[in-house]
Amino acid sequence: MIGFIGLGVMGEPMCRNLATRSGEKVLAYDVETAPLARLKGVGVEAADSLKEIAERCTMIFLALPGVQEVKTVCAGPGSLMLHARASSYIIDLSTVTVALARDLHSRFTARGVYFADAPVARTREAAEKGTLSVMVGSTDQVFKRLKPTLAHIGTEITHCGGPGAGQATKLINNMVLFQNVVALAEALALARRAGLSATRVFETLAKGSADSFALRHHGLKAMVPDSYPERAFSVEYALKDLEYVLEFAKQARAELTGARNAKVLLERAAAAGLGKKYFPVLAKTL
Repeated sequence: MIGFIGLGVMGEPMCRNLATRSGEKVLAYDVETAPLARLKGVGVEAADSLKEIAERCTMIFLALPGVQEVKTVCAGPGSLMLHARASSYIIDLSTVTVALARDLHSRFTARGVYFADAPVARTREAAEKGTLSVMVGSTDQVFKRLKPTLAHIGTEITHCGGPGAGQATKLINNMVLFQNVVALAEALALARRAGLSATRVFETLAKGSADSFALRHHGLKAMVPDSYPERAFSVEYALKDLEYVLEFAKQARAELTGARNAKVLLERAAAAGLGKKYFPVLAKTL
């Protein structure tokens, strides 16, 4: 049986895809009852506790907001660390620090439990379609065992290296994305101040060397139409990930000027009361 903990914006569709595509029963847990009620329609069973998931499941996925939640689920009272079965697998799809991923790998391994950090990239739409990019940090053996199951939630399953490498790669991915969005925000501001059609400018950029995933998804779908919903990847989440990036950079002795600039602009958006909005909303503060 597959366990799934964390049924938020990305977790719920990932859990649904595992339930409908894997051929295995899925037992899920979340502090909110609404996603559990929706998933019941595709056969997902609701667990009463983390202990129940740990005791009944041989493969457990986590999709949680950040470091504190992952620490609580993995190593807090009634946690997976206390109750997970030997030879079971814990797969963390969340975005957390590299240090935490490596620490959890070491602690679970000592208990005979396999652990992989496997953060995901792309959009909520990709989560719904099962076309995410999954970046895995684990041993070769664990990656080979997990890859067929991860293929139910993603189309790109990459073994990035040993423990922590998945998180490191995901943080670098997000760092590049945030800086791309800052560049798009500046382009948008300049185009509008110059009296140009923002739509036409961005569509033209998409035909040339300025084309990017950020342009096509964040630029054309959010920034040009000025659409920044909540329950998307928020300013608060982006700031969290940048904190993780800068912590990792400090450990690696790397100076990230562009990442720090992006953090300043995101902090400005948060200070303007936009923290819950989709993070490209930083364009509104330029």
